[in-house]
Amino acid sequence: MLNVKIELVFRDLCKCVNTQHNIRVAIVAWIKADTKAILAIHEHVITNNARLSVTHNDFNTWTLNLRGVKREDRGQYMCQVNTDPMKSQTAFLEVVIPPDIISEETSGDLMVPEGGSAKLVCKARGFPKPRVVWKREDGGEIILRGGPSAKTRVQSVEGEMLSLTKVTRSEMGAYLCIAANGIPPSVSKRVMVHVHFHPLIQVPNQLVGAPTGTDVTLQCHVEASPKAINYWTRDTGEMIIANDKYNMTEINSSYYSVQMRLTIRNFRKSDFGGYKCISKNSIGDAEGNIRLYEMELPNRKKSALEREDMDLEASNEGDSESGQQLYNGYQGPLRETGDVSAVGGASNVGETGEDGSSVASSWFHVPQLVIVLVFIHLL
Repeated sequence: MLNVKIELVFRDLCKCVNTQHNIRVAIVAWIKADTKAILAIHEHVITNNARLSVTHNDFNTWTLNLRGVKREDRGQYMCQVNTDPMKSQTAFLEVVIPPDIISEETSGDLMVPEGGSAKLVCKARGFPKPRVVWKREDGGEIILRGGPSAKTRVQSVEGEMLSLTKVTRSEMGAYLCIAANGIPPSVSKRVMVHVHFHPLIQVPNQLVGAPTGTDVTLQCHVEASPKAINYWTRDTGEMIIANDKYNMTEINSSYYSVQMRLTIRNFRKSDFGGYKCISKNSIGDAEGNIRLYEMELPNRKKSALEREDMDLEASNEGDSESGQQLYNGYQGPLRETGDVSAVGGASNVGETGEDGSSVASSWFHVPQLVIVLVFIHLL
């Protein structure tokens, strides 16, 4: 009895093994069972297929080699031994194909106005038939709207088509079409969804104070799609150009969001006033307003006592002219003398003075007058 075995190795090798070593050598033939086509006899290939070859490794083993397997190679293969009676064994060759995305039938990047709808299509081939799943590249949720108010948030959507309705700017970004069928590698295609809307500007601080001599930074948050042209102006309309005085930067925080920054170096009084951040794209424009003023640092503020001293000094300086005249008027009486004429001069000044100081000075010399009169009386 002759036992024959056919096995599939690495999906593209067939072996025919004669396990009876004591019988005469038999001729082994390879046949494609579903088409009845003879492929090889013994070690000679019959079919016109350069990818086929047969090897006889030892006394009882024959191997059918098939290189560069194609989809049409799928089917039943028969190893037949010309014994009496004839013996044969069949094996099925399943040709699996890793997934591949059909680019010409798959959506490319899309542009949709805010509030509009978009349909993303992804076609894939392979064997077994690939499973297609949609995901957001940033890991965010996909929003599905099934009715006027129904809204569902999911991490992934299965199927060749992804429908987005009433699209908002938060849904802008990259979507991944991933195809897999269990045969590595899985493949994916990136589809970018652009949502178009006119610029929107938010100003965190519309009134900004800074001490003179320091650097001050103004900020505006801009949302726009398509990408906008952003710039700064003074409230007079004069455009600000980057130089040693001004430094302008933009920081992207998302596909459509930008933070505008204007740094003014060595802040001076000439920098006081209004500033505008302006954004323009093909759909519209927007602007934000910021007013800049001087602000004293806490450690530079005067104490109450210092302010009183400064007020007193200012008052004395304001009365410097009258004070000088008053001081000159008192120059004679303030000298120590027993001369009556001098006292008279002081009295006249006291009589003609209109303020309290003048009157007080006149009374200040009264005791001198009394002393002089007493001295005359004693004589």
